[in-house]
Amino acid sequence: MNFTFVSLFPHLLEFYFKDSILFRALEKKIINIDFYNPRDFAFNAYKKVDDYKIGGGAGLLMQIEPLFETLNFIKQKNEKSHFIFLSPSGKTFNQKDAKRLSKKEHLIFVCGRYEGIDERVFEIFANEIFSIGDFILTGGELPALMLCDAISRNIEGVLGNLKSLEEESFEFGLLEAPAFSKPFIFEKQYKKNNAPSVFLKGNHARISDLKNTLASCKTKFFHPDLFLEHERKK
Repeated sequence: MNFTFVSLFPHLLEFYFKDSILFRALEKKIINIDFYNPRDFAFNAYKKVDDYKIGGGAGLLMQIEPLFETLNFIKQKNEKSHFIFLSPSGKTFNQKDAKRLSKKEHLIFVCGRYEGIDERVFEIFANEIFSIGDFILTGGELPALMLCDAISRNIEGVLGNLKSLEEESFEFGLLEAPAFSKPFIFEKQYKKNNAPSVFLKGNHARISDLKNTLASCKTKFFHPDLFLEHERKK
């Protein structure tokens, strides 16, 4: 899988791939990343990439020419490029999207800045537009990293244990069941906070039933809309 990030501040993205799971995936060449800065495609001597909006309004907008040239260059290199824009106007990204997009060959995340991106760029290039929630950030870099991380986890070989995906939240319409680490009793003064004893008795059927019950309870409490949707599908 190839991930491309289009950003005016690529250094804000690079650090995320220096450690942990995605770093190992890069080392194994399971994923590949690269970065394009629209400033490198600006025509003016000062590499200016922002300007005032047509029709007035507060703030500056990313100019169409540098971004258009950047995305056109990427598209010409790979016709299978799938362009993803991060915008409050997009559909809310979810786990189903992460799994579906993990099958793509090349994803390009277009990160806006300032007051956003010229609408014509969306119309020409956008394959999909995603939001991560009803709030505003200073740029699209953080959402792009979040999507990349979520998608990468579903690519074969990225996680050491594929079973990790099977029990994650949203896989079966519920949040993941509460998890407990060893030791069973972590401090004598916290004896009332023991983990459920069922987990220690080796009865896998009972453990599975308990996990399902706990997952339902957790979802009903923290995410009631998801719980109701799950109940309707039964």
